[in-house]
Amino acid sequence: MIRKQVQQALEYLTNDLIKKQSADGSWRFSYESGVMTDAYMIITLRTLKIDDELLIRALHHRISTKQETNGAWKVYPDEQEGNLSATVEAVFALLYSKYSQPSDPHIQNAKHFIETHGGISKIDSLMTRIILTCCGQNLWPSFFPLPLELLLVPSISPVNFFDFSGYARVHLAPVMLLAEKRFIITNERTPELSNLFRLDPSLLDLPEHSQRSNSIWNELNLIMDKVTSLPDQLHQKALHKAEQFMLDRIEADGTLYSYSSATIFMIFALLSLGYDKHHPPIARAVQGLKSLQYHTDGTIHIQNSSSTVWDTALISHALQQANLSCKHPTIQASGHYLLSRQHDKLGDWSQNVRNPVPGGWGFSDINTLNPDVDDTTAALRAIHNLDVPNLTYRNAFNKGLQWIISMQNKDGGWPAFEKKTNNPMMTLLPFKGAAAAAIDPSTADLTGRTLEFLGKETGLTSRHSFIHKAVSWLQEHQETDGSWYGRWGICYIYGTWAALTGMIAVGENQDQSHIRKGAEWLSSIQNSDGGWGESCSSDHVKQYVPLHQSTLIQTAWAVDALIACYPIMNSTIINGINYLLNNLNKLNQEAYPTGAGLPGQFYSRYHSYPYIWPLLALSHYKSKYEDTIGSPVEHENNC
Repeated sequence: MIRKQVQQALEYLTNDLIKKQSADGSWRFSYESGVMTDAYMIITLRTLKIDDELLIRALHHRISTKQETNGAWKVYPDEQEGNLSATVEAVFALLYSKYSQPSDPHIQNAKHFIETHGGISKIDSLMTRIILTCCGQNLWPSFFPLPLELLLVPSISPVNFFDFSGYARVHLAPVMLLAEKRFIITNERTPELSNLFRLDPSLLDLPEHSQRSNSIWNELNLIMDKVTSLPDQLHQKALHKAEQFMLDRIEADGTLYSYSSATIFMIFALLSLGYDKHHPPIARAVQGLKSLQYHTDGTIHIQNSSSTVWDTALISHALQQANLSCKHPTIQASGHYLLSRQHDKLGDWSQNVRNPVPGGWGFSDINTLNPDVDDTTAALRAIHNLDVPNLTYRNAFNKGLQWIISMQNKDGGWPAFEKKTNNPMMTLLPFKGAAAAAIDPSTADLTGRTLEFLGKETGLTSRHSFIHKAVSWLQEHQETDGSWYGRWGICYIYGTWAALTGMIAVGENQDQSHIRKGAEWLSSIQNSDGGWGESCSSDHVKQYVPLHQSTLIQTAWAVDALIACYPIMNSTIINGINYLLNNLNKLNQEAYPTGAGLPGQFYSRYHSYPYIWPLLALSHYKSKYEDTIGSPVEHENNC
């Protein structure tokens, strides 16, 4: 019976995905987050006096529908009580839209939540504080820990601007400009939060101990004191450098690095430099932001970026794992699309790579500057079977493979976007989330998934020195309970799945203690219904927190890892497979975010994931245990 159910599930998922493919060969699912990007879009449109009422009203509606009964907004469903920063952003945007008024019950309800949680002065999100200050809700502080001249500090310095991660840099450059200009812009529609709350004049000021307490941070202050004491001519050079940094990284659609959040801060920064609101970079940026809107669950959402390349690569690979021929028109079309999105120019990633050669892929379909390791391995998996008869694909594959290998960190692991951006000094910034956002270190999920690609698609094993080094890195970073922390997914289930499947793919013995311990940890957290579920709370408390309900996505990750570990299926695997089979009818209802961005602040729901990961897990289950599916479990086999 289970053999037939697995086959039916594979056919159902495969046929549904084939129908959902776009004409250009891609898959275009929503990449959904909380209300931040919707709120910032309303704020931006109203600031620029762009009266796109259909869009503003639609965004107002989505934000309103996300409010909790206690008046708060959350960044993930089971967040305790609510999120103060998200709630303030939502309130400000709703008021700025003019479709809500201060006296409205839902605004008063939010006011009560904010006041009972310490008021606006307790906001700990830098981006929330910056956007409020730009809109006149507060004065700029007398001290900002990142002076603009940091952009001029040479690379030989112990600290320089390019020590920050790429995603931090594209947000910090406009923020540093705004702080330098002490920029504030208001108009007749700008809400006055002071009518609702007592505003703290030190909203953006940082505690003295946060600024000066650390000896390493003192070293940075000394460097900056020397730079900032130089003539005004150098200061003007820093202004120009920050401006050019942004302009050089604008994508064809007008967005900065393809991120809506960075683009919005860039718009405000360009206004601070005297750009007219109709100036081409600002006008194109607005159009780029509008192009990121997605109709989802009866509302319109502004995605922080599109996930088209990522979704397309993962789906194409998953379909092939489910035995859809590489000659099938669906796979051929997706291959052509992915080939068209391979990067062919050097970006910031190349600064720390010896003899850099482009060849990676980015996350979104408009991304041409910022390739990443995960998207590149995903794309290479998808086109791997297409390169045998076709030299074009073979050349693309070889370039991508070379790029992946060149991105390995000295410690043996792989980062997400850029190597050698793991300077611990950068994590000392007195902002919430600095430790996670400021650097791009090796992570278990990226390292594991890269190993899984290299083992399965290239035949490399731990006998190769650089592979052995990566395996050693994973062993050294295993948690005491046997799990691994995953940076870009939720979270310990995600990291453990990636680490286990990666190490096994490069030939690690299934009986080794680190493999066995990881598999045993996954088995120990299985829910009574046969599934797995982990809370986003794990991401910021840095220990496993159960969700107390199962999700298709996390169940698929866990089952897939155990399938890789166990040569003979056991009851844990069978119960997990049965959970997937029994709940596939709910895949469009799976709304829990399993993508991680910034701990405690930004999480994402990939609408493609309930299709992709169950399809992969069921395919791997069928291919590994095909001869024994439907037979009684022989015995519980430990790794």
